[in-house]
Amino acid sequence: MKDIQNTPDHRNIALQEAGIRDLEYPITILDKDHKEQTTIGRISMSVSLPHHFKGTHMSRFLEVLTLSGCKFTGSTIPKVLNELKRALDAESAKIIIEFSYFLNKTAPVSGAVAKMGYSCSFTGESRDNHDDFVLRVKVPVSTLCPCSKEISEKGAHNQRGYITMDVRTQKLADGGFAMLWIEELVDIAEASASAPVYTILKRPDEKYVTEQAYNNPVFVEDIVRNVAEKLRNDPRITQFTVAAENHESIHNHNAYAVVSWRRSHDE
Repeated sequence: MKDIQNTPDHRNIALQEAGIRDLEYPITILDKDHKEQTTIGRISMSVSLPHHFKGTHMSRFLEVLTLSGCKFTGSTIPKVLNELKRALDAESAKIIIEFSYFLNKTAPVSGAVAKMGYSCSFTGESRDNHDDFVLRVKVPVSTLCPCSKEISEKGAHNQRGYITMDVRTQKLADGGFAMLWIEELVDIAEASASAPVYTILKRPDEKYVTEQAYNNPVFVEDIVRNVAEKLRNDPRITQFTVAAENHESIHNHNAYAVVSWRRSHDE
């Protein structure tokens, strides 16, 4: 059968990316407490396309994905990228895997346990013999305004906030990247806000969390600095961007702050 994708293209325009997007597929992620966790990933995969090729072979993306076993870590993703480049005769490849990661969340007083989901993603890219891997974790938190607490005779306004961390770790000798648990980033985010967010709270829990937030007021600027301070002290981490956004309860806008950092060669 004639292979139209391999026929020459005479417009002399190379494409940076061509591939598939938003494929929902079962994936397996490493779980710190239970070794592995199965969830549904939303997967996008692409490769570069030289100017002389008319199209890429879309079915090969699915073949590479299936043969990988869909167990994704900072060590397996570079292998998938290299296989994409080989199978599609491409100079660069990229994969983005978005997924919900679930942890057991225990209420602080009653001990009630329920699942809580966190939005996460893996982004891997291989270009010019260089591999890149970014772990993103988005964590909901509770924040209480220090200014409101200072000026109010009764109470202070609080809101739900979201902390998003994009983190790169050290490249290992085997071609993978140093392991950083999703659970570790969740803990760092929650410790950097006024209080965590829970799935189930009984009345004693609600009292505890409300008072915890009141005793630990933070601005969004405080949050990103708190997170950055903790991430900088982890020798596995080489680069990060931290963003915090509060869904304000008494303002008609959101408040946000962002900080980025890269480890120098001297550190």
